[in-house]
Amino acid sequence: MTSTFDAPADRTTLYRHLGAHLVDGGVNFAVWAPNAREVSIISDGNGWTPERDWLNSSDTGVWSGFVEGVQPGTKYKYAIRTHENQLLEKADPVAFAAEMRPGTASIVWSLRDLQWHDQNWLQKRGETNWLEAPVSAYEVHPGSWKRPRDGRRFYNYRELAHLLTEYILETAYTHVQLMPITEHPFDGSWGYQTTGYFAPTSRFGTPHDFQYFVDYLHQHDIGVLLDWVPAHFPTDAHALAHFDGTHLYEHADPRLGFHPDWNTLIFNYGRREVTEFLLSSARFWCDVYHIDGLRVDAVASMLYLDYSRESGEWIPNKHGGRENLEAISFLQDFNTVMHAEFPGTMTIAEESTAWPGVSRPVYTGGLGFTMKWDMGWMNDTLRFMKRDPIHRRWHLNDLTFRSIYAFTENFMLPLSHDEVVHGKRSLLSQMSGDEWQKFANLRVLYAVQFAASGKKLQFMGGEIGQWNEWNHEGQIDWVLRTFETHEGIRRLVCDLNRLYRDQRALYTSDVHSDGFQWIVGDDRKNCVVAFSRQTLDSSERIVVVANLTPTPRHQYRIGVPAPGFYAELLNTDAKWYGGSDVGNQGGVWTSKTDSHGHNQSVELELPPLSVTILGHKPDQKRLPEPTV
Repeated sequence: MTSTFDAPADRTTLYRHLGAHLVDGGVNFAVWAPNAREVSIISDGNGWTPERDWLNSSDTGVWSGFVEGVQPGTKYKYAIRTHENQLLEKADPVAFAAEMRPGTASIVWSLRDLQWHDQNWLQKRGETNWLEAPVSAYEVHPGSWKRPRDGRRFYNYRELAHLLTEYILETAYTHVQLMPITEHPFDGSWGYQTTGYFAPTSRFGTPHDFQYFVDYLHQHDIGVLLDWVPAHFPTDAHALAHFDGTHLYEHADPRLGFHPDWNTLIFNYGRREVTEFLLSSARFWCDVYHIDGLRVDAVASMLYLDYSRESGEWIPNKHGGRENLEAISFLQDFNTVMHAEFPGTMTIAEESTAWPGVSRPVYTGGLGFTMKWDMGWMNDTLRFMKRDPIHRRWHLNDLTFRSIYAFTENFMLPLSHDEVVHGKRSLLSQMSGDEWQKFANLRVLYAVQFAASGKKLQFMGGEIGQWNEWNHEGQIDWVLRTFETHEGIRRLVCDLNRLYRDQRALYTSDVHSDGFQWIVGDDRKNCVVAFSRQTLDSSERIVVVANLTPTPRHQYRIGVPAPGFYAELLNTDAKWYGGSDVGNQGGVWTSKTDSHGHNQSVELELPPLSVTILGHKPDQKRLPEPTV
């Protein structure tokens, strides 16, 4: 395969020109520093001496030059002399590799010889409309998913490739979503304060190790999504902040350039070179590392000039409004580039407000993302599941309100790391009731997530029902799998993933209102809700019934959209999952009894705190009643 670095560079492929590129006899260096007085290379090859390996300036503000004898693996920085005669030592913004923290140097590395074996996956990806395909992402923090027994080091990318692939094949998720593996100096930022926008973090190995990780997952039909952070960057002296002695990447005015929540700096999206840097970073991960999609963090903070700011702490746009017009244009540009250049890749927005058209095409005025996280669903559903069941009858609207907006965007339903940190506790600990009820409620939560319209995301550890909230300095409490109650949660998640992937009614119409219909949404007396999912041609139907109290409901009648047999595809109360094993003996037949606006209905046994998922089987033949 021809190296991507052999193609001509353009505004979204700066990585083909800037940075450190190995050539015969040495390295070509290039860095954008338009306000510098002098720039040179300092490295462990020249004793970190600023006065030896000088770069030449150009009219574009790029300093470049060839340094003879530099070898792969050489650590280096740019020594930048400002017009105030200050000497800054800066890591390369377009470095392909970086030193292990606490070191901050860049590393010379060639990516021309990456060997790929994922052509079948890439072809399949390019032919897939993911809005009509199953997408169930397992969100992973590589440093705390699983650690070697001594706990003193991380697994590297190659080890993780094999361990994660085995686990994902077992649990049947379709994608792994990695929290940011872009280089970052502080473990506690979880990668969300990026300093290396073109470098996979050295915590887990080399760039070639990361390429192996992606390639190996692809060979096993597992997609790889990556968290990407163009909203802000840290103030570390070795990185982008005040890069050439001026506010090069960030706004000079702190009302535009400083983020009060995270003590970070905000990119100047109105500067062409800055947006080209970010667009090149986004493109790089899909071009060079075959990443299948980018989840863009903190989009809301980019869209609003007054985000987390009081009156007088922000500057209105040219129309007097609070919308960040430059950031909007950047996001539209980003999505246009990604969808045009990499068919079949996804862009996913973490956008927590009601901004319209986040996942609508740019040509209609939208931002152009493939999908948007449904933070409203997450907040409403978790709030409901935390309530004592005795009070839930008065709050069914927490579950039904989503119908008002569910198809205004292409939604992904997230139960992410953000819900199990900073004292929020684990999902299991957040559930109401005694221990049995907590497990039953968690099973209900997961079944509702997989049955509702929208793609799915679950954070690691939730699938085994951790008691403790996530700690990035440890690993998942894998010992819990030795307990039947916790293993029952994991079995349920495995079966939900397989059911979701097998039943077309649960994914092909995720973004179409015709694929969803409420059956019961107002039964406050029994605290029961029911809905149907169907393919757009109605050839396949699923009926979902949730009993949201610990009281079993016997002979509970609901209307159904078509006559025939409804097989019990999944029951969260099954003993296999840790439940009490109340059910419907494999399924039920309809009767010609009107109910809930339908002329056909079924009678069900609804277990306590449970979700029952039924599949319509129109071709099932009813056996004659036995004669006495």
